[in-house]
Amino acid sequence: MLPMNMPAWDRVKAIFAEASALAPDAVAPFLDAACVGDVALRREVEALLAPQQAAPQLATGGAARELAQASTLRTAALAEGAGSIIGPYKLLQLIGEGGFGSVFLAEQSQPVRRRVAVKIIKLGMDTKQVIARFEAERQALALMDHPHIARVLDGGATPLTSAGGGRPYFVMEYVVGDAITKFADAHKLSLAERLDLFQQVCSAVQHAHTKGIIHRDLKPGNVLVSMVDGKPFAKVIDFGIAKATAQPLTEKTLFTEHRQLIGTPEYMSPEQAEGSVDIDTRTDVYALGVLLYELLTGTTPIDSDRLRSAAFDEMRRMIREDEPLPPSVKLRKPALVEAGGAGSGGTGVSPVTSRRGRPSNPAQLLAASKLIAGELDWIVLKALEKERARRYETPSALADDVRRHLAGEAVVAAPVSRAYRVR
Repeated sequence: MLPMNMPAWDRVKAIFAEASALAPDAVAPFLDAACVGDVALRREVEALLAPQQAAPQLATGGAARELAQASTLRTAALAEGAGSIIGPYKLLQLIGEGGFGSVFLAEQSQPVRRRVAVKIIKLGMDTKQVIARFEAERQALALMDHPHIARVLDGGATPLTSAGGGRPYFVMEYVVGDAITKFADAHKLSLAERLDLFQQVCSAVQHAHTKGIIHRDLKPGNVLVSMVDGKPFAKVIDFGIAKATAQPLTEKTLFTEHRQLIGTPEYMSPEQAEGSVDIDTRTDVYALGVLLYELLTGTTPIDSDRLRSAAFDEMRRMIREDEPLPPSVKLRKPALVEAGGAGSGGTGVSPVTSRRGRPSNPAQLLAASKLIAGELDWIVLKALEKERARRYETPSALADDVRRHLAGEAVVAAPVSRAYRVR
C-alpha cells in the first residue's frame, strides 16, 4: 500500500505504473483498492490509462510514452507558479494540491492590496465533468456569506500562453490556521473550549445547508482554526465535493456515478459508504459527530489504520455496521490497560481534560472519561447513528444539545428517564 503522505503526483505515477502492468480485467479491482476513498486520484490515474486501454498493443511502450506526456503536461501546468501574474493577482507559492486543482498563495494589487488563495484547475484535468465540479465548488462558495466559511472573491480563466492557459480559476479568502484537532491540542484547549469551537463549525455547516449546500467532506483538515482577538476562530473550507439539494450549482453536466465513494472514509456516513445517490444534510451531521468524537478522544470512531488497510467491500461494511464505542469508554480502555486493569485494546488515544488539554497517565485518562460519560456520550452517539432517521435532523440541533450540556440543561439525546429529567 502506498504511504498516505506521498505527494499527489507521485501517488498517481506509482499507481499508474502498477496498473499499466496488469491485465485489462484486473485494473478496476486494483484501482478500487489503491484509490479507496480518493475519487480525484482515481480519475487522474484513469485519465492516464485511457489511451492504453483504447490501444492495448501499445501497452508497454505506449504506457511509458503516456506517462512521459503526462509529466510534460504537469510541467506546463506549473508554469503558473511563483511570480506568475493572473489578472491583478501575483502567485507567491504553491500551498495546496488536490486531484483537480492547485492552490496558490497570491497577492492582489488592485483595487485593494491583500493576500488571497487562488485555486486553478490542473492542466489535463479540464474535462467537462471536472470543470463542472470545479465550477460547482466556486458557485457553492459564492452562495454563502458566513464568518466561519471561507469566502470566494473572484474568478476567471488563466491567460492563454504557449504552455497552455485558458483554464478556470477562482480566488478565495486566504485562511490561515491549523486543522481543528491539531489547534485544540497545540493550545491545550479545555473541554468547554473545544465544545465552543465545535459549535462554530456547526453554525457554518448549518448556514451551508440553508443555502442548499451539503459539504460531504467535513474533517479536521477542512476546518482551519486560528486565534482572532484572543479567541479560537474556525473556518470551514474546501467545498470541492459539495452537493446542491435544490437548484444545480452549474449549468454544465455534473454526474456522479451510482455507488461511487465520495468523501474521506474515516468521516464518511454509512449512506456515503453505500454509494447512495440519496444523500441529504444528515450526512454532514454524521461527519460532525466523527469530528466531535475526535475532539474528545483524539481518535476517530473506526481506527484509521484498520479502516484503510481493509479491502474495499470490508471497508464499506465497517462504516455501515461497526458500532462505535462511547467516547468515555474509548478513553477508559487504554487507561485501564496502562493501569493493569481489566480493559484491553484502544492504543494511542490522547483525550482532553477540563483544564490541562490532553493527559498522558491512567489517572488523567479515567478522570477525562468521567467528564465525557453520560451526556456527551449520548450526544456523540446520536450524531453517529447508522440509521440517519435517528440522527439529529440538523447541525443546529446538534449544536443546541451541546449548548444544553454546557448550560446544565437536559439534552435531547438522553435516554428516556424521568429521574434524569428531574435531576
